[in-house]
Amino acid sequence: MINRNHNTLIDTNFNFKGQVSKYIGKVRDVYFLENDTLIVISTDRLSAFDIVMPRGIPFKGQILNQIANKMLKETSDIVPNWLISIPDENVSLGIKCDPFKVEMVIRGYLSGHAARKYKSGDREICGVSMPNGMIENDRFDNPIITPATKADKGHDEDISKEDILEKGIVSEDDYSIIENYTYKLFKKGTELANKKGLILVDTKYEFGKSSDGRIMLIDELHTPDSSRYFYKNTYEELQKKGKPQKQLSKEFVRQWLIERDFQGLEGQALPEIDDHVVKNISNRYIELYEKITNEGFQKGNIENINLRIEENLKKYLVN
Repeated sequence: MINRNHNTLIDTNFNFKGQVSKYIGKVRDVYFLENDTLIVISTDRLSAFDIVMPRGIPFKGQILNQIANKMLKETSDIVPNWLISIPDENVSLGIKCDPFKVEMVIRGYLSGHAARKYKSGDREICGVSMPNGMIENDRFDNPIITPATKADKGHDEDISKEDILEKGIVSEDDYSIIENYTYKLFKKGTELANKKGLILVDTKYEFGKSSDGRIMLIDELHTPDSSRYFYKNTYEELQKKGKPQKQLSKEFVRQWLIERDFQGLEGQALPEIDDHVVKNISNRYIELYEKITNEGFQKGNIENINLRIEENLKKYLVN
């Protein structure tokens, strides 16, 4: 349904031709169709610390969907992915895959979750050693993969490669493939970011296996929800001065919540997210889109997003 006060897409309740089932994620609704296809609708729900916020963010779903689609097209020559087409600003249609139960997180810099662990005294994350003498946002000599278990609800958990293999979560052969794909995608993402004056700091990838046994990239790619970017032209100077890096990511949402004593922990109360905050977050997402893509953002019609999606998909699914 539409939250009419704020023109955001919070929930969907479609019944498409050939629909078999539906899955509701933190920020995406997925409709499974016959013939091993699926429809992924990027809503305007906002998630931080694995908690869905009570307010939606105008245009967020469109922004994430369109960034991901651009990135999927730009990397399809090195790693196969699930995307078939984009019938609506908020919607992607693709190949149904059985997802691996891990997220492949890869980090080029000591930032975010890794930096918080490092600051607490840990020198190891997901079985990977981190050198002594680093400060927050320093570059690792080589990117490190720090996997996480994929949680339907609640917090994702760190896990080592060794534990993944020992517990049989992913087979050794399959892990070797998705590990290789992770390094390839991060290298390509780094090159693409560099051309736009950005540094790809860290990101996460999700992979799955199609009905015919192909391993491919699923979900989003190099969006500000799944990735962290720094500005290249100010990185060295800020790092030398020990100042925070200017980020293109949703870390600003996390920091806003942290400043108000919320990190998704038991007993913590969500701070109020008023209209002013919602507008600021929406504007930041638009800024992220324009910087990451080097294109101006064209706002979709948000008068009735559910109706727009239904009409676009009905036309598409008939053809």
